[in-house]
Amino acid sequence: MHFYRLEPAFAALKWQGNKLLYVANDLYKKVKASSQDKSTLWQKFPQLYFALEKALIKQFDSILYCTSESLQFYKDQHPAVADRISHVRNTVDDEMFYPLSGSQREASRKTLAKELNLPEETRFLLFAGRLHPQKDPLLLLQSIAALKSSTAHLLIAGEGELMPAIRQEIARLNLAGRVTLLGSVNQSRLLELYHIASAFVLTSLYEGMPIVALEALACGVPLITTRAGDTANLITPESGIVCEQRHPDAIAEAIDHLLEHPELYPQEGCTRAVDPYRGKTVVSEICADMLRLWENGHIDAQTDGATRAAAVGG
Repeated sequence: MHFYRLEPAFAALKWQGNKLLYVANDLYKKVKASSQDKSTLWQKFPQLYFALEKALIKQFDSILYCTSESLQFYKDQHPAVADRISHVRNTVDDEMFYPLSGSQREASRKTLAKELNLPEETRFLLFAGRLHPQKDPLLLLQSIAALKSSTAHLLIAGEGELMPAIRQEIARLNLAGRVTLLGSVNQSRLLELYHIASAFVLTSLYEGMPIVALEALACGVPLITTRAGDTANLITPESGIVCEQRHPDAIAEAIDHLLEHPELYPQEGCTRAVDPYRGKTVVSEICADMLRLWENGHIDAQTDGATRAAAVGG
């Protein structure tokens, strides 16, 4: 049994079988997030969440935590199950997400610029994800307003509760000609957007390991990110920039630098950064672990059955 949220485990408390909990976000940062994000019940009642977690977590045979930054803290919080808690890497399908040649990228970029009635020299920045306080897209818009580059244009792919606030911020900052809201897009369209982007930008308050960051890098797109979750661990000198300050000027400076010096962030540097996260590698490891758990449980069940039979026979 696989659980991707803690709450359903309450109903499964007395169920027998192997249970795995997958923790995708940095829950402690999420629950303790600043007043900018009080969008979930647990952020309003953090002690209630911690009490529920303590009561439910002992039932799990494996707890896979995708944020290495908080892994030890999570173990310290739950010493009784510390040996069951381990780090797991999110994955990218490199057969689906891959880089184009330079000439193909340029042709696709010019085609999109023409479709949007933008100058041919436009360089696209991409954000894809929920329009949610966690992702802090308002900070991203403020960063676009602070750019020196006159050729940068932000594409926002996604829907969410902040859409009205985003539209208001675009109007307030006079960014109508520098930002395009694409709404929800399917996977094939998102792949096209990766292929024309000069950079993928994340300004999140907190994260686990966002799959969109892995996908962008696998497509050869450098990443600009705030220090949130494991996203910063993807960054090498050739794959992007980590903004240590959550401030529009700092993020704008990073974007301007990347656009001025694209040769410092080659496609090869981006794709190398995601080598440890390729699906075949990670999933094979997880499946091998699950098989071992099943085999051990199967052997234990056979042993218990033989013991009971011997007892009855005696």
